[in-house]
Amino acid sequence: MRTLKRLLLALIVLILAAAAIGWFSLDKEARGLLATFPTNRDILFWSQTQRDAAFRAMDRIPLLARWHTAQPSATPRPLPGGKPLKLGVDLDAFMQGQHSAALLILQDGKIRLERYGLGFDADGRWTSFSVAKSFTSTLVGAALKDGLIKSMDDKVSDYLPDMKGSAYDDVSVRQLLTMTSGVQWNEDYGDPNSDVARFNNHVPEPGVDALVSYMRKLPRAAPAGERWNYSTGETNLVGVMLMAAIHKPLTQYLQEKIWQPAGMQQQATWLLSKTGKEISGCCIQAAARDYARMGQFILEGARVNGEPIVPDGWLQAATHKQADIQAPGRGYGYQWWTYDSGSFAARGIFGQGIFIDPARRLVIVTNADWPKAGSADNPAFAERERFYLAVQQALDDEAAGR
Repeated sequence: MRTLKRLLLALIVLILAAAAIGWFSLDKEARGLLATFPTNRDILFWSQTQRDAAFRAMDRIPLLARWHTAQPSATPRPLPGGKPLKLGVDLDAFMQGQHSAALLILQDGKIRLERYGLGFDADGRWTSFSVAKSFTSTLVGAALKDGLIKSMDDKVSDYLPDMKGSAYDDVSVRQLLTMTSGVQWNEDYGDPNSDVARFNNHVPEPGVDALVSYMRKLPRAAPAGERWNYSTGETNLVGVMLMAAIHKPLTQYLQEKIWQPAGMQQQATWLLSKTGKEISGCCIQAAARDYARMGQFILEGARVNGEPIVPDGWLQAATHKQADIQAPGRGYGYQWWTYDSGSFAARGIFGQGIFIDPARRLVIVTNADWPKAGSADNPAFAERERFYLAVQQALDDEAAGR
């Protein structure tokens, strides 16, 4: 009996030792996520503490998500330091109000300001949410340049035959990119019965992609091309359509067309749906400096060795108003939010963003975890818009010698 007890005690000690070794072998982000592991799979309804841990570690725990990886460039693009930017803004208060993990400002490709918070740093990856939409859009442009998508006026069902007979049967690639399909979709992040909350849990018909299965059942709400309606489901559909055209995973295409040619320094990951395809409307994880390199890449015309990876004129159209969103001075392009001033931005629902101002050769990267998702009536969104204006004013004052 004593021998059995000793054996059981030794086994318990070994299990505890193995658990301890396993715990300390994880990086700090994975340990933080495990310590506050979410009780459900719907990120829209996690606590802010759970999101704080998860946004830096979505690609650390396979039980939470699966992903593909884009490898970095062998020769990363330098981001030299520039003259420190003088801002008439309390940066500590701004970052606290944004619940900010990272703030980075480039001008002329030089870092004018770089700050981190929430225990995050330059080596970490932060999840992008809908910032990924603008990456997906750029890959559509690359597929057009490569001749894999023939025309922006092609129909979605030309590439996804399972959409024939649905409300998307007569929707064009252009209308899908501008979210003017006219198909009904509810993007209310606070409503557990909205489409954006429900579609990830949809059980598809056998042999049909889960997203396609959900989207092809949606009813038409307006004629195609006549009304803008924000729909993450449609960007996800763009990704499924794009993969059907390029015959490879989006992460591989991202690596080939952008991640390595643009000189990214760290790997990026892209989360996968339950059917093993990239969630193209969401969920690229990358370092703040690589988000900044992406902004600089777009600012410089999405060029590799002097040649654009997209067709002539396409990027100009993508980053200028194509759809009226009923907001003065703003619009929507090809998965980019646009300003009548000529600036444009990629945005994520919890404060992630890449703001690009061509006139001032400016890129602003923000990573955050806002208490409330989305931009409508969100004080954090309005605060960030004011910050963009303050940066622009500071650069104008600097240029004028004021």
